Amino acid sequence: MVNNLHLISGLPRSGSTLLCALLRQNPRFTASMTSPVAALCGGLHKNMCVGEFAVFFDDAKRAAMLRGVFDSYYAQVRSDQVVFDTNRTWTGRVALLKALYPASRIICCVRETGWIIDSIERMLAKNPLQLSRMFNFQPGMSAYSRAEALMNSETGLIGLPWSTLREAWFGEEAKRLIVVPYDHLVGASERTLRLIYQEIGEPWFTHDFNNVAYNEPDYDALLGMPGLHKVRQKVEHQVRKPAIPPDLFAKFAHTQFWEKHELNVRGVRVL
Repeated sequence: MVNNLHLISGLPRSGSTLLCALLRQNPRFTASMTSPVAALCGGLHKNMCVGEFAVFFDDAKRAAMLRGVFDSYYAQVRSDQVVFDTNRTWTGRVALLKALYPASRIICCVRETGWIIDSIERMLAKNPLQLSRMFNFQPGMSAYSRAEALMNSETGLIGLPWSTLREAWFGEEAKRLIVVPYDHLVGASERTLRLIYQEIGEPWFTHDFNNVAYNEPDYDALLGMPGLHKVRQKVEHQVRKPAIPPDLFAKFAHTQFWEKHELNVRGVRVL
């Protein structure tokens, strides 16, 4: 049974896999890249609210069934362990998470939008003979058209989680969020991790930032982007120039709302 749950969400290519790789060094923690739990909950939730069988479910039964998804998926986890479930859609389900796990926090990894687009373009360039599921396996697109697809607020890999994160940021449960900027995670790793431990009320565990291991080759191959979730052994900030056109990078230069103190009206914790 899952007794201690926190979620990892936020934007893609912003350090969530690295964060999981670090957290799982702690034997009390269970963490990995994107899990199917959010999708399973979504499908089950809809079936309990719509159709001929909806009449058989009240809120108490719906909550029990949805918690059962977590309990079943993490059945191998001891009751005293802490589960970190990763999915970019969790920021769009803040109220539901409050109802299911009132003590849970949502750790949101964020990064400047231009660098996220740049990171995806670099992965595409590393795998020129592959076609990516991110773009429906379409060949011949330009960086500009790919960026537009990525930023779609309803379906985009960046646009959808950016929209739900912004919604949660300004929502009534905003203080459940813990925002982790990518540059802080890679540039001040121990400090950032210590702050996460403090926020979730867990005793500090000494992590090894020079021997980090994580890879999901089968999942990445399915996406058509080998190496997408492979974490470098040493955590460090790497200085480089953008690979995308400068006008494309500049187009999204003012989308980092978490950096604007005047917009943090709910007092969200930014590490």
